[in-house]
Amino acid sequence: MSARKAAFAPVAAPDARVLILGSLPGEASLAARRYYAHPQNRFWHLVGKAIGIDLPALDYEARLARLKARGIALWDTVASARRIGSGDAAIRAAEHAPLAQLVATLPALRAVAFNGRKSAAIGRPQLAGHPAVTLLDLPSSSPAYAAMPLAEKERLWARLADFLG
Repeated sequence: MSARKAAFAPVAAPDARVLILGSLPGEASLAARRYYAHPQNRFWHLVGKAIGIDLPALDYEARLARLKARGIALWDTVASARRIGSGDAAIRAAEHAPLAQLVATLPALRAVAFNGRKSAAIGRPQLAGHPAVTLLDLPSSSPAYAAMPLAEKERLWARLADFLG
């Protein structure tokens, strides 16, 4: 049986206007104890492009500080699960994160963005009844999702900026 993997604590300030949810950190992220640590994951590039900051050029702590300063929070939809490797399709026995509880602590929240299909499949049902929050499905930033050109991912992720003003 595969080992149980646990998500990180949320990165969120009370004035967050956008919450970006992944599914469960991959092996590179778990090993580094950092969100989106795999060097080929385009998360930092996509968010940085959306907010006009070169996030990949910054160290990890500075990236998190910039996100918080711009009103962006991070977390995952899966609190823990069994999984071999990093793929979302391999997630088994998932315990979902208490998303509604986190959202209740973010009074300025305007949108929740799901980074990939698995995140949306788990998170949307939990947040569907929250009338003040827009739910956005974004293409996965993972290197495993190569079916969509980067320029199209950038276009879709740019919608984040609409909720930060």
